[in-house]
Formats: sequence, C-alpha cells, structure tokens
Amino acid sequence: MNYQETLDYLFNALPMFQRVGASAFKKDLNNTIALCAHLGNPHHQFKTVHVAGTNGKGSSSHSIAAVLQAAGYKTGLYTSPHLKSFTERIKINGDEISEESVVQFVKENKDFLDELKPSFFEMTVGLAFWHFAQEQVDIAVIEVGMGGRLDSTNIITPEVSLITNIGWDHMQFLGETLPEIAGEKAGIIKSHVPVVISQTQEETTPVFLQKAKESNSEIFFADQIHQVRKIGNVKTNLHPSAQYEVKTGEKSTQVSLGLLGDYQRFNLPGILETFNQLKIKGWKIPAKAIEKGLAEVSFLTGLKGRWQILGEKPLVIADTGHNEPGIREILDQLKTYSFDLLWMVLGMVQDKDISKILALLPKDARYIFCQADLPRALGAQDLAEKAAQYQLQGEIIPKINDALNFARKNAGPNDLIFIGGSTFVVAEIDDL
Repeated sequence: MNYQETLDYLFNALPMFQRVGASAFKKDLNNTIALCAHLGNPHHQFKTVHVAGTNGKGSSSHSIAAVLQAAGYKTGLYTSPHLKSFTERIKINGDEISEESVVQFVKENKDFLDELKPSFFEMTVGLAFWHFAQEQVDIAVIEVGMGGRLDSTNIITPEVSLITNIGWDHMQFLGETLPEIAGEKAGIIKSHVPVVISQTQEETTPVFLQKAKESNSEIFFADQIHQVRKIGNVKTNLHPSAQYEVKTGEKSTQVSLGLLGDYQRFNLPGILETFNQLKIKGWKIPAKAIEKGLAEVSFLTGLKGRWQILGEKPLVIADTGHNEPGIREILDQLKTYSFDLLWMVLGMVQDKDISKILALLPKDARYIFCQADLPRALGAQDLAEKAAQYQLQGEIIPKINDALNFARKNAGPNDLIFIGGSTFVVAEIDDL
C-alpha cells in the first residue's frame, strides 16, 4: 500500500474516536499491551514524561518538548488529535514522522493488526513508541488521549507525571463529577514517580493526594510553588510571545511564552515544576534552554491552533478550546480586546452537552454556524437551532472556510472574528 492507502486502512479499518465517538473507546489496556509486546516493547527503550488533564495538556506537552529539544536532547512528542496531517501526532525535534515510516509500520504489522483489531488510537500509540525506539530518542513527551487510567498511553513508567487541570469533558466515559474525572486522570500516577499538578482545585486535590499516597509518589502542586502573573504581550513578526512574572519563593523572574492564550497562566507553573523534577532526576536543563524553548515553542514544535492570529483588520483569532472551562477562558480573553463587532464562527460536535457553553456566549455577537467534515460533527442547522434557544442569532454556512470567508468579507476593519468551538473546526481552516 502507498501512504494514502495506508491512511485509508488506518482510518477505515480501525475505529477512530475523533471521527465516530463512543464506539471506538476501549475500557482496558489489553490491546495496547499486546501490540507493544508484538513490537518488542519499544516504550522500554526511552525515557518519558506523561501529561494528562482536561485543558492545557497539549500546550504543556509542546512546551516541555520544546525546552528539552533546546537543551540538546533528541526529543519525541506524541499528541492528539492532529489538525492538518496524521503525521503531526508523532514528532522528533519538531519533525513529523515520515509517510514512509507510517507505511513501513503498517506493512510490517498488518497481519497482526488485522488479527488484534485495535482502535485507531491504540494503533497510533504503538506506532509512536515504535518510531521513537527506532530513532533512539533520549526522551519523549507523551500526551494522554482521554482520561488517563485506561488511556492507551498509560503503559509507560515516566520520569515525571504532569496533570494540568480538571474540567467537565467526556463525562460519558470519565464520570459526572470533578472528583470522578480527577480519579481517571490520576490513573497516570505511578509508583515512586513524582507527579506535578498544574492547578490546585479544591474538589480534586483530595483525589490526587490519596492516589499519590497509595503510589508512594511525591506530589507537587505547582501553582503553590510558582506564582504566575501575566504582564503583557510582546509582538514580533518572528516569535510573538506573552510575558509572565514568575515568583518562586523569594525569587522573581520574567518568562516569555510563545503561546498567547491567557489560559497559559494555568499551564506555566506545571511546566516549570516539571523541569525541576527532571533536573532532580539528573536531566541537564539550563536556564537558557528553558528561555529559548518557551519563547519559541510554536516554532520548535509546530504547535498550531492555540490563540493563533490569522489576520488583522479585521483581527482573526483561532483557538481549539472546546469545553466549558476552555470557552470561559476564550471569552474572558476576548473581553481584553477593543473592537466594534464580535463575529463568532462556530462549529461543535454532537456527542457533548453544549447547553452550558451556549449559555455563556455573548448575545450581542454575530454568529456564523458551520460544521466540520466528520461524522461526529453537529450539523450547522442543528447548532443554529440550539443556539437560538439562547438568543444567539446569525448565518448558517456549513463549510468552515466559506463561513470564515463570509465573516472576513462582511466584517469591518475594527471588528474581531473568532473561529473555533471544536478542534475539528480549527483543523479545517485553510490558512492555519
């Protein structure tokens, strides 16, 4: 099979949660364990950092990888879902896995895959571990797909575990309360492996403390160690960045982060404390590497879709935030901008309760309802009808780029266009 035929095989022969939803979700690690055993347990051949959480795990994973890369380590990075290309999920020092490697992996293991019938995600985890072992990475940053305890990535024993924040998402799988969801995320805590919690939350703290105690793991609530305050943005054509003041004990420093979303203030403490824990384990991560990696994270790792500026006059901003806490942060940050009219180009998925999100959205914005090109997408017409129940009015233009182009054409130079509501909406933007 060529690359396109290989991709078709992966997407069609194996269930993919992002496309079909619940039917692809597996409630145990047996397939991943079997697949990795078949591959020679490649995940035993390199060190890892494991990252879970509801929001912020992608940004945190990319930031940690960028710094390790800047420190001179050959660094793997596994994240999901991809925005533009399947190969984005698996990178080494910012370079995506080659199409040839994907073809080789399937060709060599197709008989076993046909027999095992793993999910799309299980197979992708196996592919990532295989690739990192083949290329002899020094360390790989591994982002959890969903939850933690039963996530396919949870067969690793990392140097350090990081849990970013806990919010309501994927409740049909992870639980109806924040403590229940935290319990699933806490599943990545391993025996005698330090765990960093980015954001102290009253409802989830007891869950993490109990799990860490059971695992004999040191636990660090990073926002109690590093107090972070955003002090502004620096605009440069090369690497625009957000400036933060970080107080650690008596020491105060300034940090530039090449990710502009205000919500990064919740991620930064966990990122910084992860480096402290790695240093304790003997990893050499000089201050210069932290400075360079954080300032140039998007450039070094190819991260897209996090408060990404797509145009000016009118200002166009894309962000992949898609659950209630993520949307709250987006709306808070939009309030910091001055504009004549806010345009919201929105699409969502159908297997989530979006009522809480719709209730948050501003009624004085002009909406354009669209839908991503995948089975899980909520139809633009259905979204518009649900939105109307919350006095949100606008156009129905199903194709995402048509919807964005309509907004650009009709917006004034001092308007602001936001496009998002779903990772998959952002993924289809032509000029991302």
